[in-house]
Amino acid sequence: MSDTSEYDRFMRRALELAAEGPITGGNPQVGCVLVDASGEIVAEGWHHGAGTPHAEVDALSKLPTVDGHPDAAGLTAIVTLEPCNHTGRTGPCSVALLNAGVARVVYSLSDPGQRSSGGAAHLREGGVEVIEGVLADEVEAMLHPWLTAVARNRPWVTVKWASTLDGRAAASDGSSQWITGTASRQRVHEEREASDAILVGTGTVLADDPSLTARGDAGELMAHQPVPVVVGERAIPDEAEVRRHPAGLIETGTRDLAAVLDDLDARGLRRVYVEGGPTLASAIIAAGFADEFSIYLAPALLGGDRLAIGELGIPTIGQALRLRLTAVEQLGDDLHLRARPASEEN
Repeated sequence: MSDTSEYDRFMRRALELAAEGPITGGNPQVGCVLVDASGEIVAEGWHHGAGTPHAEVDALSKLPTVDGHPDAAGLTAIVTLEPCNHTGRTGPCSVALLNAGVARVVYSLSDPGQRSSGGAAHLREGGVEVIEGVLADEVEAMLHPWLTAVARNRPWVTVKWASTLDGRAAASDGSSQWITGTASRQRVHEEREASDAILVGTGTVLADDPSLTARGDAGELMAHQPVPVVVGERAIPDEAEVRRHPAGLIETGTRDLAAVLDDLDARGLRRVYVEGGPTLASAIIAAGFADEFSIYLAPALLGGDRLAIGELGIPTIGQALRLRLTAVEQLGDDLHLRARPASEEN
């Protein structure tokens, strides 16, 4: 294939394939297509999750083999992320592509990992033509949370809360179930499933005894369960519901949020969902760790002082944390808002 105008089309197909993979598990969503000289796709692949073959190897596995290696002689590999160049749970994709005999590799974004980058250079050294930057903006938008987590060496943090239109998370007697409707509550379970970990404070666990599982409409456990992380110094009772969580339990033993996020990053937990009430949510925001907000607004008024977000250390309106809305959706009678800090470029 020599017509470079076709690269965008094939990269969009690679993006579609990437979206088939999980967003949890610490690895990026990556897709790959193998194209022959006539511009026909001969094989496709994507990354199915941690410990499974990467997208390039998945695509190569669909080809006939010669001397034990997939035969990709003369093919062009189009992949959303630079082929990795290290051995982790699987081998380096750059080596797999070289061994298969590809003639050209087209990718969108460079791998930001210190250990995994360098695949493009290795391929060029092996005589493979390498083209980078195709549909970079579209791929970056898809991988933004993962790329941010890798660049910052800490998880991508989403802060969630549910409140009335006047910003109250509970009535004056402390009752809060249920501020929002069933559609909003189900969406929360879907957001839990799309997270590696769910953060709550010890106060929430002691007061509400939540299970912190991700459940479907009928109450069944969803396929992926976020690891519950309890932030704080107080002990969690042996009989607490969270101790029976299918993904286990992490008790931090500290309120040092930077240390907590460092530990989660070291465990390979890239997406963190904060659902721990006003105290923890406010602390995360005030510390500058909130990358995204998921806000559920119910058409109700409560008044009083039980705000969804507490003190943030902002003394004047000019220093307000401005947000940029990325999505607005009506769920039943509720509104679901997604937003990111306006200071973020993406």
